[in-house]
Amino acid sequence: MAITGGPRRRLLLPLIVCSIFLASSPARAFYLPGVAPRDFQKDDDLQVKVNKLSSIKTQLPYDYYFLDYCKPEAIKNSAENLGEVLRGDRIENSVYNFKMRRDESCKVVCRTKLSPEAAKNFKEKIDDEYRVNMILDNLPVVVPRQTREGSQTPSFEHGYRVGYKLKDDKYYINNHLSFTVLYHEDLNAAEARIVGFHVIPSSIKHEYGAWDDKNPTVQTCNANTKITPGSHTPQEVAPEAYVVFSYDVIFEASEIIWASRWDVYLLSSDSQIHWFSIINSLMIVLFLSGMIAMIMMRTLYKDIANYNQLDNQEEAQEETGWKLVHGDAFRPPVHSGLLCVYVGTGVQFFGMTVVTMMFALLGFLSPANRGGLMTAMVLLWVFMGVLAGYTSSRLYKMFKGTEWKKITLKTAFMFPGIIFGVFFVLNALIWGEKSSGAVPFGTMFALFLLWFGISVPLVFVGSFLGFKQPAIEDPVKTNKIPRQIPEQAWYLQPAFSILAGGILPFGAVFIELFFILTSIWLNQFYYIFGFLFIVFVILLVTCAEITIVLCYFQLCSEDYHWWWRAYLTAGSSALYLFAYAIFYFFNRLEITKLVSGILYFGYMLIISYAFFVLTGTIGFYACFWFVRKIYASVKID
Repeated sequence: MAITGGPRRRLLLPLIVCSIFLASSPARAFYLPGVAPRDFQKDDDLQVKVNKLSSIKTQLPYDYYFLDYCKPEAIKNSAENLGEVLRGDRIENSVYNFKMRRDESCKVVCRTKLSPEAAKNFKEKIDDEYRVNMILDNLPVVVPRQTREGSQTPSFEHGYRVGYKLKDDKYYINNHLSFTVLYHEDLNAAEARIVGFHVIPSSIKHEYGAWDDKNPTVQTCNANTKITPGSHTPQEVAPEAYVVFSYDVIFEASEIIWASRWDVYLLSSDSQIHWFSIINSLMIVLFLSGMIAMIMMRTLYKDIANYNQLDNQEEAQEETGWKLVHGDAFRPPVHSGLLCVYVGTGVQFFGMTVVTMMFALLGFLSPANRGGLMTAMVLLWVFMGVLAGYTSSRLYKMFKGTEWKKITLKTAFMFPGIIFGVFFVLNALIWGEKSSGAVPFGTMFALFLLWFGISVPLVFVGSFLGFKQPAIEDPVKTNKIPRQIPEQAWYLQPAFSILAGGILPFGAVFIELFFILTSIWLNQFYYIFGFLFIVFVILLVTCAEITIVLCYFQLCSEDYHWWWRAYLTAGSSALYLFAYAIFYFFNRLEITKLVSGILYFGYMLIISYAFFVLTGTIGFYACFWFVRKIYASVKID
């Protein structure tokens, strides 16, 4: 008894739609493995951890203790995953320790004397607008912004500034922190969960008498006073100056539940603008895609019907258009081996992207799972090597190639080698700036092991399996002597059609690209994966349709060199992506350092190259399917 898939499909479609809708919500948290809620009783110990110092002006993270802050007796590093290390996160313990639901005022943690070098470092970081990032119960610290008039939604900044500079050219350090810890209390138990971690930094020059390290006290404040910004004389940054670090902490009950505690981070972006922009882009691209699909279907249907009628008549001898080049349409292209390598790499990248998005839609790549996105992408890229080898070898065999081992080596080393070469140079620049963003030797060695120990063998396994398969047969025979291609009109020249073909795919993603670049370079969280998935599907459809249209026009003009043209037509959208990155650099960023500019353009070059490989492969396979379909649909004598 056979079981049909109809009911399953009817159940699966609403499930997918629901997943996309829920993932499109800009404020949603998940109970994830390793990110389960923690219940705290009164007077339980709470340890604040410190993360990197970050700046959107330099894009160079630094370790928290790069500056002369108070240090605990022993600095302990938290175990970071691969993604956190690649992002430059360095999570360590700190001197800020609280007791659950016990308020404290004017708590002195240490006094430090600034050496000339320490004072210089503080001034440089203040000039570059560096921010201090802290973590409590996996929640990053935020600074409340002043809300606009009429606005009901509070807004926050990630991390607090190291200090500030006034018009008198003097630098002042934020040495007093007023923490607010929000907790949600369980009415049926004594436990509570932390749902918010806020801070207001202040600069205060503490006054004190004889200093006692074991029992430090200051005259500037006491348990009954609360320090606010500007209420005291600020602490200047100067060589040989003594700086006293202190803090307040208050605990406030909140109605925010644990599952929604990340809302303040995810709502930091303009979600309404995001919604309207994405919907607008979606409607325009869908309309254009529908128009193209309709025109192509009607035109092709008439062509095939006419050609099949002419085959029964003497007029068939006067064939024109795409049917005329049927004997050359499947002639192997120039540099066919290189094309196989790029198509195989594109399939590998496509598989990584799809699976990553599936994990993201299911909530496994929540911002609470720090570094999870980067780790998933690296590991999935490695394991998708089997698809790259299989695809490249099958295509190579169709081109009647015999040196499959050479193609396999190129597939395993060309794209990763180029990416790693650029990455190594950029990492050397970061290391030269003594930034914590430099990937350490151990992590670099681990990346090499993943590449040579797992990815390369998987590429060979896939290539071996692919080459063992029977060759893909062409729907028509290829002539021994190639036809002469007639002179082409200016708008059918390769350069023009390739550049024109990349406009529409880029138009499908440029709105979402703005938010992605903002999350990368302006220290924002990106978690609207439902929108990203929709845009990705639009990108697939647009790349496929625009490539098919231009390929059809090319064949109608009796130009049968469509293999590389199909790949480059969709792949040219990467040029527009890089051009937009240049526009974004000069209009949205305030990067002034040469090294930081090199880092930005280096990483955007890597992203654009990966986008070229992905979109080019989509366009190639769409055109490959289309050409085989139309030549298999007509009668060829």
